[in-house]
Amino acid sequence: MTHTGTGAVSAAANQRRVAFATIIGTTIEWYDFFIYATGAALVFAELFFKPAGANIATLLSFATVGISFLFRPLGAFLAGHFGDVIGRRAMLVITLILMGASTTLIGVLPTFSQVGMAAPILLLLLRILQGVSAGGEWGGAVLMAVEHAPAKRRGLAGAFPQLGVPLGMLLASGVMAIMTGIVSPGKAFLEWGWRVPFLLSVVLIVVGYFVRRSVEESPVFAEIAERGRQTKVPIVVLFRKHWHLVILAALVFVGNNAAGYMTTGGFIQGYATGKLKMDATAVLLAATVASAMWFVSTLVAGVLADRIGRKATYLIGFVFQALMVFPLFWFVNMGNLGGLYTGLVLFSIGLGLTYGPQAAWYAEIFPASVRFSGVSISYAIGAILGGAFAPTIAQALLQATGSTAAVSAYLLVATLVSIGAVLCLRDRRGIPLGPDHEAEQATGATVFGPNLSAEPVAAKA
Repeated sequence: MTHTGTGAVSAAANQRRVAFATIIGTTIEWYDFFIYATGAALVFAELFFKPAGANIATLLSFATVGISFLFRPLGAFLAGHFGDVIGRRAMLVITLILMGASTTLIGVLPTFSQVGMAAPILLLLLRILQGVSAGGEWGGAVLMAVEHAPAKRRGLAGAFPQLGVPLGMLLASGVMAIMTGIVSPGKAFLEWGWRVPFLLSVVLIVVGYFVRRSVEESPVFAEIAERGRQTKVPIVVLFRKHWHLVILAALVFVGNNAAGYMTTGGFIQGYATGKLKMDATAVLLAATVASAMWFVSTLVAGVLADRIGRKATYLIGFVFQALMVFPLFWFVNMGNLGGLYTGLVLFSIGLGLTYGPQAAWYAEIFPASVRFSGVSISYAIGAILGGAFAPTIAQALLQATGSTAAVSAYLLVATLVSIGAVLCLRDRRGIPLGPDHEAEQATGATVFGPNLSAEPVAAKA
């Protein structure tokens, strides 16, 4: 009895370490990613694209946020391949270092006035490296969390790496708000104040490296490796046998990502400080508070995903999001902090509810031997279709129509696309994730085919 109790305590302690490692690592990754988007909204148009003219410079600045998404599939392909061949943990460490190095180097870049065209080119190259890292990081983090967790708690376990996104946004907005608050928003901030948040990545990366190195490899991959069952070319197998799952899983992400990049991509921050002439520090603080709500609703969604299912949680979240896409800008356009806070906080509830269940559902859709490739590539393609150019599209719609109603309509369409994809997939809560159940994992993920995993969840747990 003592031995069993000790084993249970050890397993619980290991799950806590994994949860901590994934949330710390993804927070650092997304801090790095979002600090760029905040910089794009506030200073990059002036520092790197000014000769193009005010409107074009703003569009180019937001476009660099989106271009990195085009390279997420490259990161997903590389990390997916090696994650399915050599393991999840190694890829987590590599992607963390790549992201941190890219972010730090942005903090020391010369501007257009100093080196001319070399400045925006170098900025774009480093943003591309951020995209490669982000494309590979997510899959490893969520699989480490979900594959370590008991069947009945995968939804909550999978929500922990998801929490890194609102936490990264909260940290990025908070740090930038501090800098705009203590450094003059004029010349001093443009000269050096904006660089400090990027340079802080050096400290964060050291912490993240040691935390991630401390966790054990995913038990599912350890079992695959022990039996020598690694797929030699997992991406080929994925697209030959499961291409339809990649498409549907990607479309599930479109609505959340397009909506999320209104804030994480810097559009609302740029709109509020530019068009509405609101104070930059106050706007960044509002984004920080909204990120806290996003954090809470993501955690709630993880709990709900275990209790009522992944699919039901998603549908609740997307319906709420659809109802909020127009009120979001009605509140923001009031032009005061009360309206800004209300709009962003309410909007963030839907973001969390449609992000928390994602890790568990993605992991349960794909077979073990191609799972890293499947979740990573689906996430990356969804990010391109949804968030890649959402700030740029929103800015173009605003300039073309002079109204945010067009932006809201765009977000509504993206949300409806995701609702359609959610309805096409089955909830596979509790399905075994190990390599002995590949046949069951490979069949019945959509509502259009036979369901081999229809027995009660309790029997599997």
